[in-house]
Amino acid sequence: MKKNKLVIGTRGSDLALWQAKFIKKELEQKNRSLYVEIKIINTKGDKILDVVLSKIGDKGLFTKELENELLKGSIDIAVHSLKDLPTVLPEGLKLGAVTKRHRVEDVLIARKKGMTIKKLREGAVVATGSLRRSSQLLHIRPDIKTEELRGNVPTRIKKFLESDWDAIILARAGVERLKLNKHISSIIKIKDILPAVGQGALGIEIRSDNKLAELMLKRIRHEKTYMAVTAERSLLKELEGGCQIPIGAYAEVKPNGLYLDAVVASIDGLVTFRKRIRGAKTDPEKLGVKLAHDLLKAGASVILNDIFIKAR
Repeated sequence: MKKNKLVIGTRGSDLALWQAKFIKKELEQKNRSLYVEIKIINTKGDKILDVVLSKIGDKGLFTKELENELLKGSIDIAVHSLKDLPTVLPEGLKLGAVTKRHRVEDVLIARKKGMTIKKLREGAVVATGSLRRSSQLLHIRPDIKTEELRGNVPTRIKKFLESDWDAIILARAGVERLKLNKHISSIIKIKDILPAVGQGALGIEIRSDNKLAELMLKRIRHEKTYMAVTAERSLLKELEGGCQIPIGAYAEVKPNGLYLDAVVASIDGLVTFRKRIRGAKTDPEKLGVKLAHDLLKAGASVILNDIFIKAR
C-alpha cells in the first residue's frame, strides 16, 4: 500500500524536536497510511540569544521562517509551542489543530527542593526571559531583583546552575516534556502567576488549501483545548499583546461553561488588573473579547498605552 507523506517543519531546539517527534508519532499512529518526515528550520528567535525577547520585537520571532516554508510548499505542517504563535496568521495559513494541553503552570527552579516564591530570601535574584512572569512575580514580591534569561530549556537550567542567581522560572510543560523534573523546586500556582496564552499546548499550522494535512490532523486535535486556547488567543488579539506586554491568561472548560482568567500587569508589577469570567463553550472568541474589554475598562488600557508609547 502506498503511503501518503507529510513533512513537519520545526525549530531545532530540544523541546521543539520533542514536539515534532510527538506529533509525528501521533499522526502515524492515528493514520496508518501516512509517513511523516521532520525538517529542521532555524528561526530569528533561535539566532538572537543575547537579547531579551521584549527588546527584539516579537511578531513571528519563532514562527516566520517556518511560515515562509509552509507558503513555499517545502513543508506541510509547522509545529509550534502555541504560546509562540501570533494571533494573526499570514494569509494562506491557518491553525490546523491544537493538541491536548500539558499542565500549564510555571515552575520555580531554585537551589533546593520545596523552595517557593514566598520562601525566597529578601532581595533574591530570579531570572526569566518573560515580562509576563517578571511583572507578576514583582507584584507578589516587590523586593525581588529580576535578571534576563534567554536560550532553550536545558541552556537556561545550565546557566542557572553556573550562576549566583537564587532561582529561575520556566514553563512546567517544557521542563517535564524533556524529563528535567529533578530540577523543579516547586510548582507556581495559577492564582499567583497566570501562564502565557496557549502555554502547554502545541499549535499545528498548515496551508489553508492543504486538504491532506487538514484531514490527517482531525484525528489528533483536542476540542476542549482548542476551545480554551481560542478564548485566550481572542483576548490577546483584542488587547494587541505579545511578548512585549505582561499579559497572562488561562481558560478552562468545565461542565457549566468556559472559564477565562486573565491579567494585565505593569512592567514593575506595581499595578495589575485581573479578572475572571464564565461564558458559553460554543463561543470562546466572544468570551475572550468580552474579558479584554472588561480589563480595559477596569484600567488596563493605561498600562497598555504606556507600554506601547515606550516601545515606539
